[in-house]
Amino acid sequence: MFKKIVLAALLLITAALPSRAVLKEKDLVSTLAILREELTNYHMELERQVSDMKEQQEAVTGRVLAALRQSQQNAIMLYSQQSDNIFDLTYACHEATEQYHKFKVNAAPFREYIKNANIEVNRYDSLINDLNTMYVQGLPQKAKLDRDVCLTLAINIKRTLKDNRTRMRQYVAMYEETEERLKHLDNYANKRYQDIQAAIFSDAGDNYLKILRDLRAHMRETGASVTQKYKPLSSADSDWDIKVVLGLLAVLALGSLMAAALNYLTIGFALTRIMKANKLNFALRWLVDEKEEIDIKRAFQAKRLYIILAATVITFAIILGLVGLAWNQNFVIIACRLLVEYAWLSGVILLSLLIRLDASKLKDGFRIYTPIMGICLIVISFRIVLIPDDLLNLIFPPILLICMAWQWYVTKKHHHKLPKSDIIYSYISLAVFIVSLAAALIGYTLLSVEMLIWWTMQMTCILTLTCVSSVLKNYGNAPQRQYFKEETPITRKWLFMLVYKVMLPAAAAISVLVSIYWAADVFNLSGVTREIFNTRLIESKNFTLSLYAVTVVVILFFVFAYINRTVMSLLQYNFWLNEQEQAKREGRLANRDSVTSRMAMLRNVIQVLVWGAWALVTMNIFNINNTWVVAISAGLSTGVGFALKDILENIYYGISLMAGRIKVGDYISIDGTRGTVKSITYVSTMLEALDGSVIAFQNSQLFAKNYKNLTKNHGNELDTVVVGVAYGSSVKEVKKTIAEAVRRVNKPGYIKYIDTVVANFGDSSVDYKVFSWVDSRNQAFAHGDIMEAIYDALNDKGIEIPFPQRDIHMASYATKQPAPIATEKEAMEIINKEKQNQA
Repeated sequence: MFKKIVLAALLLITAALPSRAVLKEKDLVSTLAILREELTNYHMELERQVSDMKEQQEAVTGRVLAALRQSQQNAIMLYSQQSDNIFDLTYACHEATEQYHKFKVNAAPFREYIKNANIEVNRYDSLINDLNTMYVQGLPQKAKLDRDVCLTLAINIKRTLKDNRTRMRQYVAMYEETEERLKHLDNYANKRYQDIQAAIFSDAGDNYLKILRDLRAHMRETGASVTQKYKPLSSADSDWDIKVVLGLLAVLALGSLMAAALNYLTIGFALTRIMKANKLNFALRWLVDEKEEIDIKRAFQAKRLYIILAATVITFAIILGLVGLAWNQNFVIIACRLLVEYAWLSGVILLSLLIRLDASKLKDGFRIYTPIMGICLIVISFRIVLIPDDLLNLIFPPILLICMAWQWYVTKKHHHKLPKSDIIYSYISLAVFIVSLAAALIGYTLLSVEMLIWWTMQMTCILTLTCVSSVLKNYGNAPQRQYFKEETPITRKWLFMLVYKVMLPAAAAISVLVSIYWAADVFNLSGVTREIFNTRLIESKNFTLSLYAVTVVVILFFVFAYINRTVMSLLQYNFWLNEQEQAKREGRLANRDSVTSRMAMLRNVIQVLVWGAWALVTMNIFNINNTWVVAISAGLSTGVGFALKDILENIYYGISLMAGRIKVGDYISIDGTRGTVKSITYVSTMLEALDGSVIAFQNSQLFAKNYKNLTKNHGNELDTVVVGVAYGSSVKEVKKTIAEAVRRVNKPGYIKYIDTVVANFGDSSVDYKVFSWVDSRNQAFAHGDIMEAIYDALNDKGIEIPFPQRDIHMASYATKQPAPIATEKEAMEIINKEKQNQA
């Protein structure tokens, strides 16, 4: 109805607003002639619109009065509700607030028209005044006549605009009166909403032990409530009468039987016979190959029962939607809407199981989800019939206990047969049952209902996303696509990764809010939920936080992560193409290490830019005060600077290295250690040594120890072999022999002979130095090959390679042995004689 009011108002305003203008002509005579024609046409158009405007005005008036009557109806419904019937009360509050929010925007078109009409009336006042005071002497007779006609038309148009403005003001007055009534009703409904929230979250009722102690009294009260609520009315017809409820149940039973019969005939009978007769082979082979065709047929036969069940649920949902459209009663509309949501939930669970599980596991998978589906149907039924609180508090805890035991039994029995994800969902369902039962036993029955509905909706969203993720994985891992492999160019898979890496996680984040919204909608608290999402849970000058803001930040995280990966993949793909072209020109194989090295610096720059942008956006969403951040940074800068001195030094040298001094894959030598660079970070460089060990050097150490980059220029280094030959050998013959020997082992990119020179006259040999360019990565092997070639060549030529040797000549002298000294006195005499001889 409100859409019709807005549409009628827009048509009325469109017809009423003028759109005529005269542009500059060559002289006043021409201007008056054009103005006369424009005003005449507009006046005639207004006359033609009078009858249409009257009909539209009557329609707007009738619909405004209908809205006023509906507001009075909602007021009676709301003011008559008792506080102990939460489902009834939430429905009445929802109707009142929903009508107010829809209605308050409808007066805007009328107010906009009055504003524009005031401008138009003032414009025509100015036009009339200008025509009245126009100096007409000297004008042709026709121009004077045009001026008089224009004046008359302007006066009539002004009068019509004033009349229309007056009518619009009457409509606005009617709207304001109705809006004031609805506003008062909305305020009252919001107060009752606060009572409902308190009843759900804070004000506990009687615990179940107390109910059991006074069971007879509670049963009497419950019986009286049920009789009062569901007793058929004899004097008046109601959309909520028990007869309507029973009639709807009959229609639902008939619809479910029709859906089951229809799908059994089409899928279980007709489609099965068609597939057995191979009449779909042409269509299947057009889509898949012969092997996949056989697999599809086998899967269909094995899963046929559950396919029929899923199709029946979907068909039943369609029937419910048609019943809700055809049966114009409030109870039926609400019941069909809730049952369609439940049918969607059940259909999603079945479709997810059909797609993800093998035929042998379908039965087990269906069983672990049956308890939560059953309790959800019970809660939906309670909501449809607006069950009294007394009856809910009495019967819901035993129902929860039965469903909890059921969930525990099926989880324990079937957990070893199903995928890990389904088992996790099953255990979470069991935990939700336990918490809900505990809440119901201590008096928070409505909170337990809310938790069950929330988890059911959340699980449905999770299963939907799990099913979509499974389909996308199978699609992306197909042999002709291979989207998940790093080697696949980003130009082929960017759209797929956008869906898989951004849209799917974003939907998961949004599903949390959606499931909470749906759970609250059971109590018609969806409007309150929207306010809760935007409510700032933390609010200060420097920081604010809300559920909506957190969700937006999480979604932006996935967006920026995708941007980061995509940009780096595009750059890497471009570098790889350039490397392939360059390698083709140089006649060598393309090296991916070169691409990785070129990407090292860019990767860090891109990450800083992308995640820095995300951080700035996050700070803006959370209203983080930049001044506060700057102040903290300034206070910590001195201490952090001293603490991070070595780290900052390494970062500086790391940036210097990444700028081109060395790259991943280079072969370097540092402090006697040779190896290949495996990674370069801002702090350290990883080196794989010749012995296979991996050594980490701080970036500052590379500069302090004067590292050598052995592959920076051409990848070769000068190798020197020292060889000695015997004295007497011909120098020319030795050099010629060595040159021929080394040239025989020359290999492109491995060994290149340069020259041989006499280096030294040693004790045992004449020493020669043999110079060659060798591959720096294979220097040890090349050095050995050169020495082996020289040794064999010298031996073949008979040139001696001496080893260090000395000639030792042994001389023999005959000496007379002194007589033994017998006494000390004799020894002293001998010494004295020696002294005398020396003197």
